[in-house]
Amino acid sequence: MRLVVYQGPARLPATLFNEKVMAGLGKGLAQTGAIEPASLALAQGALARFAALAREMRVDELRTVATAAVRDASNGGALMAAAKAMGLEVELLSGEEEAMASGMGVLSGIPDADGIVGDLGGGSLELVRVVAGTVTDRVSFPLGVLRLGAIRAQGKGVLDRQVVKLIDDAGWKGRGKGLPFYLVGGSWRSLAKLDMHMSGYPLPIVHQYPLPLDRIGELHRTIPDISKSELKSVPDLSSARVPTLGDATALLSSVLRQLGSSTAIASAYGLREGLLFQRLTAAQRREDPLIVAAHDEARRHGRFPEHGDLLEAWIAPIFARDAPELARLRHAACLLADVGWRANPEFRAERGMEIGLHGNWVGVDAAGRALVAQALYTSLGGAMDSPHPLGRLAGPELLHRAKLWGLAMRLGQRLSGGVAAPLKRSRLALEDGALALLLEPSDEALYGEAVEKRHKALAAAFGKVPVLEV
Repeated sequence: MRLVVYQGPARLPATLFNEKVMAGLGKGLAQTGAIEPASLALAQGALARFAALAREMRVDELRTVATAAVRDASNGGALMAAAKAMGLEVELLSGEEEAMASGMGVLSGIPDADGIVGDLGGGSLELVRVVAGTVTDRVSFPLGVLRLGAIRAQGKGVLDRQVVKLIDDAGWKGRGKGLPFYLVGGSWRSLAKLDMHMSGYPLPIVHQYPLPLDRIGELHRTIPDISKSELKSVPDLSSARVPTLGDATALLSSVLRQLGSSTAIASAYGLREGLLFQRLTAAQRREDPLIVAAHDEARRHGRFPEHGDLLEAWIAPIFARDAPELARLRHAACLLADVGWRANPEFRAERGMEIGLHGNWVGVDAAGRALVAQALYTSLGGAMDSPHPLGRLAGPELLHRAKLWGLAMRLGQRLSGGVAAPLKRSRLALEDGALALLLEPSDEALYGEAVEKRHKALAAAFGKVPVLEV
């Protein structure tokens, strides 16, 4: 059971409040077909608290949805009736609707996703084919993580045989060959967090974390031998997820074998985000979530809201060779160019790097975060260093490119003082052996000592001579 309250841009609203209660609605379904009395009582208490909080927060719109456990339970209607008595109108999603929302959630956070989404909940597993920004085929199976223990208790190989039959009968055998498998659901995200901890991964962000098939197999074999104390030491690993980790990993291994997928990618976005994404207009869905989020961050924390777009347009001519994916990362870095301004001057570079690495961004992988962080670090005075962990997340050539972005951003900000007009009246150009800064005669006074110094630094990084053209 979860309450999430959002506010902000429609394409990527910020989470104001997020609370979950591990009610275990699907725990007894495999044996009795009903929600256990203790789980029902816990769920009703959670609903009462969530309804009260929503009233206190004065949310503009409240949407309540129920999924597989309530859908399949013989007494699911009792929980819906309790919710109605609290003033909550519950939408009971079908398996297909649940799968559709999960697929749309992944597309919301990974717009170029091309593969199969697997959403593992307490009562069901949804498989969804996503490609070209849309959901195509989808199917729902009664393989929720809270049902798996009872299935595996029937004997060795029973779960595998059930997965084989369900996927064969649904016509999904081999559908994932050559495609990634996107992991949705708390149990599979917990598996990714465990692997991040065990491998010493330097970025504590699960979204778009990759898990190769052989690594999943290794985790499947080793999880039974990991002590409870070691599992408790894993950062942000919910203790309520620990008992089901082994079952979730066994299911994932079996499903990937039948689909033919070679790798899995964790998604922090799922059903809830998909419900939001479905309600957007086609134009809103096409918006780049990274750029939308960077714009919102700049609006809230920058000195001059329009400055980032102008800065990007100003430095773009000298980076004409950047591929589109690099250009959008460069754009995001320019939008965030002011994020360290209010920090202590001694720590502005570190603040910029921290925002680039750990900001609430989606539509960007770990390497992309590292490039944005490097550009911000360099632009805010960090020079040409690449502090840990940037070198572990992106290669030296790409990091060098991001350093050039940072030096160009640093020059543009110093020249303009952060305002619009000087950028609109000047431009940068790469010429034979030179990096030229072109100013109008009325702006020649702007080329002071500090600007000249940054111009020389940028030109030297390009292996060019700095030239001022008035």
